[in-house]
Amino acid sequence: MSYQLNRRKVLQAFGAAGAASAAAMYAADPVLGATLGYDESIGVDPATYAAPTGIAKDSAGKTTALNWLRDHGGEVTGLSDRIWQHAELSLREWNSAWDSAELLKRHGFTIEWGTGGFPAAFTATYGSGKPVLGFNAEYDALPGLSQKKGVATHDPLVYNYDAYGPTYGAGHGDAHNVLGAGSIGAAIAVSKAMKQDNLTGTLKVYGSSGEEQLVGKAFSAKAGVYNGLDAYLDWHPLTSTLADWGTTAALMSATFTFLGAAGHGGTPLGNKSGLDGALLMATMSEYLREKNVAPSGRFHYAIINGGGAPNVTPDMCSIWFFVREGSPARAQVLYDKIVECAKAAAQASQTRLVHKFHSGTWNSLGNKVAAEVLNDNMVKIGPPAFTAADHDLAKGLQRALGRPEAGMSTTLVPLTAPAPVYLGGPSTDAADVSWQAPKVTALVATFPIGVPHHNWAVSAVASTNIGHQAALSAARYLAATSIDLLTQPDLLKRMKDEFVARTAPAQWKSMIPDGIQQPLYQPPADFLSRTGQTFPPAGITWPVPQVITQEHLGTTGPTLPPVS
Repeated sequence: MSYQLNRRKVLQAFGAAGAASAAAMYAADPVLGATLGYDESIGVDPATYAAPTGIAKDSAGKTTALNWLRDHGGEVTGLSDRIWQHAELSLREWNSAWDSAELLKRHGFTIEWGTGGFPAAFTATYGSGKPVLGFNAEYDALPGLSQKKGVATHDPLVYNYDAYGPTYGAGHGDAHNVLGAGSIGAAIAVSKAMKQDNLTGTLKVYGSSGEEQLVGKAFSAKAGVYNGLDAYLDWHPLTSTLADWGTTAALMSATFTFLGAAGHGGTPLGNKSGLDGALLMATMSEYLREKNVAPSGRFHYAIINGGGAPNVTPDMCSIWFFVREGSPARAQVLYDKIVECAKAAAQASQTRLVHKFHSGTWNSLGNKVAAEVLNDNMVKIGPPAFTAADHDLAKGLQRALGRPEAGMSTTLVPLTAPAPVYLGGPSTDAADVSWQAPKVTALVATFPIGVPHHNWAVSAVASTNIGHQAALSAARYLAATSIDLLTQPDLLKRMKDEFVARTAPAQWKSMIPDGIQQPLYQPPADFLSRTGQTFPPAGITWPVPQVITQEHLGTTGPTLPPVS
C-alpha cells in the first residue's frame, strides 16, 4: 500500500477527508499546512527519510562549553535539586525563579524581572549583537504529585491530613526542575565559550512562569517579548532521548463558575447548587466525545471548589477546562461546543454562569534544519549514562505502577520525519514562541520507560542521579547546537529560511483576546524587595473584581395552606 494512500486514510480519520496534498491542507487550515504539510511540499517522505550527518562541527567554542559542563555540572544539578525541593506551583515560583536568576547572575548575565507582566518570570541576558539565541527555562511544579526522592513506592513528601479529604503536596511530576536547570546550564556554558573563544552574539534565558497552566509564554509572546530572536532552544523531559520537529496540540483554557443560592442539605427545596451546574456541564460535555471530537481533539477538566460539607448546598462551583486540538481553528470549534454545554448547564441548574477565558496557545511549529543539527550533536555526544542503581530505581517504579520493568532508556532514538497527520497529545506555551523564531527541540530521557508525565514517579526520580544525568545531557545538546548556530551563519540562515517558508501562509496571531488579564498571584513582600519589583504590574487591575453570588432562592410554587 502506498504512502499517499495511508496518508489519505489517516487524514480522513483526522477529520480532513480529501486533503491528500500539502496544498489542500494549506488551503483547508494554513496552520496545519505549516506544521504537517510543509515537509511533504519539499519532498520529505517519513517512510524513506534519513537524517543527514556532518552538520555539527567540532570547534574550540564547543570544546570550551562542553568542558565547562564537565567541570561544573554540580552547579547545574544543585540548582535542579533546589528547585525540586521548593516544588512551587505555577505563577508562584518565587524561590525557584530567584535561585535560577541568581545562578545566571553569578556567571555574568544581567537580570530583568517581571517578563510579560509575571512577577516570577525574568529575562537574563549575556553578550551583544547578532545572532540572538533564546533559551527556555521553566520551574513550576504540579499539584498533588509530592513524592520522596528515590523511593520506588508512592510515599508523598508532603501529606496534608484532613479528616474528610486528605491531599498531597505539590511535586515536580513533569521534572521542570530538571528542565530549567538544564537550559540554564547550557546558556552559561555557551557564555563561557563566547568569552574564551571570542564568539559574537547575544544569549537570552527566559525564566518562564506558569507553563503548566499554559500562561507565561502565551501572554509574553502577545506582548512581543520574543521579538528579535534568531533561534529559540528548548527541551523537555521524556522517557526517551531524541531530536524532534513535530507539532503539539493547540489549547484553550477557561473556567466556568456556576453561581446559585446556598441552603441546608436536609431541607434543600429552593436551594440552587453551583455544584449541580458544574456536574451537568461535565456530563453534557462527555456526550460530545463520540460525534464532535476528532482523534486529534482532547478536553479534560477539574472541579475547583465543589463545596465544603454535604449539608451546605454550595452556591459557587467552578470547573476548569483544557480544550486541545491540532490547530487554533480546530480548537476554537471544539471550545465553542464546550461553551454551549456550560450555557445549557446553567439554565438547567437555575444558576448564573461566569465564563472566564484564561489562556490560549498555538500548536508547535517544527523546524527540520534545527532538528537535524541538534540530532547530529546528540549522536556525537551520546545518550544519558545511567547507573545500575538508576535502573533498579526505575524498575521499582515501573513495578509499582504495573508497567514492564524495562528500566531507563539508554539509546538515542534515530531522527525521523513527523507523521503526516497529528493525532493528539500534550500542549506547551513554548509553541507560541516557535511561531516567533525557529525552535530547536530536544527530548531527553528523564524518567523510566512507560511512566507517564504528571505522575508521582516522575517526582521520585527528578532529584536523583537520573534527573542529574538528564539535565547535564540536555545542557550538552543545547550548548553544542548553540555553538554551531554562533559559528555557522549559513546553518542559521537555513533555519530561518525554513521558518519564513513555513509561516508565510499562516501568520501567527495570539489566541488570547485583547483585554484579557493574565492569571496572577500577589508575590510575598520579600520577593518583591529582592527583585526590585512593585505590584501590581503595569496595566493590571488589582485586586481582581470579586465573583459573588447574588441569586435568589428558588421556589416550588405558591405557598399552599397546611394539610389538615
